[in-house]
Amino acid sequence: MDKTVVNTDKAPAAIGPYSQAIRAGNLLFTSGQIPIDPATGELVRGDIQAQTRQCMDNIKAILEAAGTSLENCVKCTLYIKDMNQFAQINEVYGRYFGANPPARACVEVARLPRDVDVEIEAVALIE
Repeated sequence: MDKTVVNTDKAPAAIGPYSQAIRAGNLLFTSGQIPIDPATGELVRGDIQAQTRQCMDNIKAILEAAGTSLENCVKCTLYIKDMNQFAQINEVYGRYFGANPPARACVEVARLPRDVDVEIEAVALIE
Protein backbone atom coordinates (compact mmCIF):
# COMPACT_ATOMS: atom_id res chain seq x y z
CA MET A 1 0.00 0.00 0.00
CA ASP A 2 1.30 3.42 -0.90
CA LYS A 3 1.64 6.17 1.67
CA THR A 4 1.39 9.77 0.45
CA VAL A 5 2.02 12.94 2.43
CA VAL A 6 -0.62 15.66 2.05
CA ASN A 7 0.24 19.30 2.68
CA THR A 8 -1.54 22.57 1.97
CA ASP A 9 -0.79 26.19 2.75
CA LYS A 10 -4.50 26.62 3.57
CA ALA A 11 -3.88 24.88 6.89
CA PRO A 12 -1.13 25.52 9.44
CA ALA A 13 2.27 24.06 8.70
CA ALA A 14 3.34 21.26 11.01
CA ILE A 15 5.03 22.55 14.16
CA GLY A 16 6.90 19.31 14.73
CA PRO A 17 8.07 16.13 13.01
CA TYR A 18 4.73 15.17 11.45
CA SER A 19 2.69 15.73 8.30
CA GLN A 20 -0.62 17.57 8.03
CA ALA A 21 -2.10 14.33 6.72
CA ILE A 22 -1.19 10.94 5.31
CA ARG A 23 -3.08 9.18 2.56
CA ALA A 24 -2.95 5.39 2.83
CA GLY A 25 -4.95 3.69 0.11
CA ASN A 26 -8.37 5.32 0.04
CA LEU A 27 -8.10 6.67 3.59
CA LEU A 28 -6.81 10.04 4.74
CA PHE A 29 -5.57 10.51 8.30
CA THR A 30 -5.15 14.09 9.45
CA SER A 31 -2.87 15.13 12.24
CA GLY A 32 -4.55 16.85 15.15
CA GLN A 33 -5.41 20.43 14.30
CA ILE A 34 -5.18 23.14 16.90
CA PRO A 35 -6.65 26.62 16.39
CA ILE A 36 -3.84 28.17 14.37
CA ASP A 37 -4.79 30.63 11.65
CA PRO A 38 -2.80 29.48 8.59
CA ALA A 39 -2.69 33.02 7.18
CA THR A 40 -0.89 34.44 10.22
CA GLY A 41 0.57 31.40 11.94
CA GLU A 42 -0.93 32.74 15.17
CA LEU A 43 -3.24 30.99 17.60
CA VAL A 44 -6.89 32.01 17.59
CA ARG A 45 -7.39 33.13 21.17
CA GLY A 46 -11.12 33.80 21.05
CA ASP A 47 -13.69 31.77 22.92
CA ILE A 48 -13.91 27.99 22.61
CA GLN A 49 -16.31 28.28 19.68
CA ALA A 50 -13.86 30.43 17.69
CA GLN A 51 -11.10 27.95 18.48
CA THR A 52 -13.25 25.00 17.42
CA ARG A 53 -14.18 26.76 14.15
CA GLN A 54 -10.51 27.27 13.33
CA CYS A 55 -9.70 23.61 14.03
CA MET A 56 -12.53 22.50 11.77
CA ASP A 57 -11.59 24.98 9.03
CA ASN A 58 -8.05 23.59 9.12
CA ILE A 59 -9.32 20.02 8.81
CA LYS A 60 -11.63 21.01 5.97
CA ALA A 61 -8.71 22.60 4.08
CA ILE A 62 -6.55 19.50 4.49
CA LEU A 63 -9.33 17.19 3.36
CA GLU A 64 -9.95 19.34 0.29
CA ALA A 65 -6.23 19.39 -0.54
CA ALA A 66 -6.36 15.59 -0.58
CA GLY A 67 -9.37 15.55 -2.89
CA THR A 68 -12.01 14.71 -0.31
CA SER A 69 -14.38 16.59 1.99
CA LEU A 70 -16.04 16.63 5.38
CA GLU A 71 -18.89 14.62 3.82
CA ASN A 72 -16.45 11.71 3.47
CA CYS A 73 -15.21 11.95 7.03
CA VAL A 74 -15.66 8.62 8.83
CA LYS A 75 -14.13 9.34 12.25
CA CYS A 76 -13.11 12.36 14.31
CA THR A 77 -11.41 12.58 17.65
CA LEU A 78 -11.74 15.69 19.78
CA TYR A 79 -9.33 16.46 22.60
CA ILE A 80 -10.60 19.15 24.94
CA LYS A 81 -9.21 20.65 28.13
CA ASP A 82 -12.56 21.22 29.84
CA MET A 83 -15.55 18.89 29.43
CA ASN A 84 -17.70 21.75 30.72
CA GLN A 85 -17.18 23.33 27.27
CA PHE A 86 -18.48 20.24 25.46
CA ALA A 87 -21.86 21.77 24.54
CA GLN A 88 -20.24 24.87 23.01
CA ILE A 89 -17.71 22.77 21.08
CA ASN A 90 -20.41 20.35 19.95
CA GLU A 91 -22.58 23.19 18.65
CA VAL A 92 -19.83 24.43 16.32
CA TYR A 93 -18.60 20.95 15.40
CA GLY A 94 -22.10 19.87 14.38
CA ARG A 95 -22.42 22.71 11.86
CA TYR A 96 -19.67 21.16 9.75
CA PHE A 97 -21.50 17.89 9.14
CA GLY A 98 -24.81 17.04 7.48
CA ALA A 99 -27.37 14.40 8.34
CA ASN A 100 -24.77 11.61 8.53
CA PRO A 101 -21.94 12.80 10.79
CA PRO A 102 -18.86 10.62 11.30
CA ALA A 103 -18.17 8.39 14.27
CA ARG A 104 -16.48 10.36 17.04
CA ALA A 105 -14.62 10.20 20.31
CA CYS A 106 -14.24 13.14 22.67
CA VAL A 107 -11.62 13.03 25.40
CA GLU A 108 -10.84 15.51 28.15
CA VAL A 109 -7.08 15.97 28.49
CA ALA A 110 -4.82 17.76 30.94
CA ARG A 111 -2.85 19.72 28.39
CA LEU A 112 -2.60 20.28 24.62
CA PRO A 113 0.15 21.70 22.39
CA ARG A 114 0.70 25.42 22.85
CA ASP A 115 -1.78 25.29 25.74
CA VAL A 116 -4.82 25.48 23.45
CA ASP A 117 -8.25 24.35 24.64
CA VAL A 118 -9.16 22.04 21.73
CA GLU A 119 -7.50 19.79 19.16
CA ILE A 120 -9.35 17.80 16.49
CA GLU A 121 -8.21 15.03 14.13
CA ALA A 122 -10.08 13.24 11.36
CA VAL A 123 -10.10 10.16 9.16
CA ALA A 124 -11.82 10.43 5.78
CA LEU A 125 -12.46 8.33 2.69
CA ILE A 126 -10.99 9.44 -0.63
CA GLU A 127 -13.21 8.40 -3.51
